[in-house]
Amino acid sequence: MRSHVNQRHERVLEIVRRRGELRVTDLAEELGVSAVTVRRDVETLAEQGRLMRLHGSVTCPEPPGSGPADAGVDAPVRSAPTGVVLGMVVPSMEHYFAELVKGAQDAVAARGGRLVLGIAHWRSEEDTAQIGRMLDGGVDGLLIQPSWERGVPSLEQEQQLLALRIPAVLVDRRIPLGGRLAGLDSARSDHALGAAAAVHHLAGLGHERISLLAQDNPTSPQVREGYEAAMAARGLSVPPLVDVDPEDPAGLEAAARTLYRSVAEGGVTAAIVHNDQTAIGVVQRLRERGLSLPGDVSLVAYEDEMAALADVPLTAVAPPRQAVGESAVEMMFARLEAGPGAAAPSRHVSLVPRLMVRASCAPPR
Repeated sequence: MRSHVNQRHERVLEIVRRRGELRVTDLAEELGVSAVTVRRDVETLAEQGRLMRLHGSVTCPEPPGSGPADAGVDAPVRSAPTGVVLGMVVPSMEHYFAELVKGAQDAVAARGGRLVLGIAHWRSEEDTAQIGRMLDGGVDGLLIQPSWERGVPSLEQEQQLLALRIPAVLVDRRIPLGGRLAGLDSARSDHALGAAAAVHHLAGLGHERISLLAQDNPTSPQVREGYEAAMAARGLSVPPLVDVDPEDPAGLEAAARTLYRSVAEGGVTAAIVHNDQTAIGVVQRLRERGLSLPGDVSLVAYEDEMAALADVPLTAVAPPRQAVGESAVEMMFARLEAGPGAAAPSRHVSLVPRLMVRASCAPPR
């Protein structure tokens, strides 16, 4: 088996010497093997210094005597070449994700590179398909915001990321404690701290009964975690949590009805609602029942995509979406500049959301 691999490596070198620079996909076609197989061969040969890997293509290394080290001077620090192509996989291109992608796109373009986008439509099998397409296309690195169920990867999803042979940065997903992905770089918004900031703002105004209405998505566990921790830190009891599906009018109506009863009968004077779309829908239904903002109930939205456009502009937690995309790209270029096999420690960067104070909050009456 090893001799077969060695023979293929020699064949790869022969083709590259004969044809000069060529794309990985073209090399795979000439060899009659998959692009994934050729990519592994190229990475092995590049680590041995027998090939140079560029953005989606390969070429022969510079001959001895042509580089600065052979001229008797120190070699420059390795840097990622212009023209780097990065792949980015996101679950959706709704507002939240569009801003995150824009941050990444601008950061890649500023470095002379190009970003290729894949949309998984919240399906884990489509994550796999998009990653495969990008690997076959010869991207230099991957920015991945996977469609994990409630923000937690399965064993298979972990294994897929661990098996990648090019640099990858996890985007806006928390590395689970006890999992196997600690070696990946990651950039994310700290949604737990964002939710805690909302609690502290409301508690600072004098509210003691603060409800949480949350969607069931990868962000919601962190929002709940931050909410519950901040309530405990303030010595406040936690009213029953309310799950809501913003895509289901009946679910939204039920959530608004539950919050109305909590305000009218349970002493709740404030609420945190995840996300803006849900918050605006809940506010409309509360007003139909005769409640006013912020007179009867104060409200903080989580995400701040359209909160300022509500009839009563909503105070909102604003995750730094563009900055997360920019940070992910910075981490990726640092990996590319370090080169294959570099021993730099992995980094997990958490950016803190901002609280945008508007008209929907006031001291309780």
